Amino acid sequence: MQRDSITTQIYERIKEVGHDEIYIVGDFLDLGEYHAVRKALLRLDEAGKIQKIMRGVYYYPRYSELIDEYEAPSPGKVADTLARKFGWTIAPCADTALNQLGLSTQVTAKWSYISDGPYHEFQIGAFTIEFRHRNNREISGISRQTATVIQALKAIGKNNVTDAQMDIIRRRLSDEDKATMLKEAHQVTVWVYDLIKQICE
Repeated sequence: MQRDSITTQIYERIKEVGHDEIYIVGDFLDLGEYHAVRKALLRLDEAGKIQKIMRGVYYYPRYSELIDEYEAPSPGKVADTLARKFGWTIAPCADTALNQLGLSTQVTAKWSYISDGPYHEFQIGAFTIEFRHRNNREISGISRQTATVIQALKAIGKNNVTDAQMDIIRRRLSDEDKATMLKEAHQVTVWVYDLIKQICE
């Protein structure tokens, strides 16, 4: 590996950023043209420096002494990177939204997201990432926080949301978050917006 090669430059940048990020070819196009970057990532994978998650998506694995093997990539990080790769806007839904808001501790093998892209499902090792297409008003032009709360309330159901659950959501939101949510969520289903108003009181 030449010291000034694209491969070396990419690896140095990955090491500097650290183990928590997921990478795609587009992250390194300032260092070279598409095919050169793609080949460099493949070389790093073949050399065991990084690992390929799926076509065009890579991570820099962290070795865990505790489990005596490399840690799996974060499903949430992979989902965000896939959205970046395909130009989708996404937000957690179903059990994934409940988990992220602290409304459920259930470990799930399927990570679900609403998306303004097409329906797609990816199998990544032991977990599945599912993107469910939704119309733009449910996701585009609103913050990730607002979209997550909306999807969590829908997952619980109209007549099933408890005061305790609303209090958990309320404690996770700053005053600024609440003000933003009230502005952004006014077009959602009436019962969802009514609950959001109660949460933001």
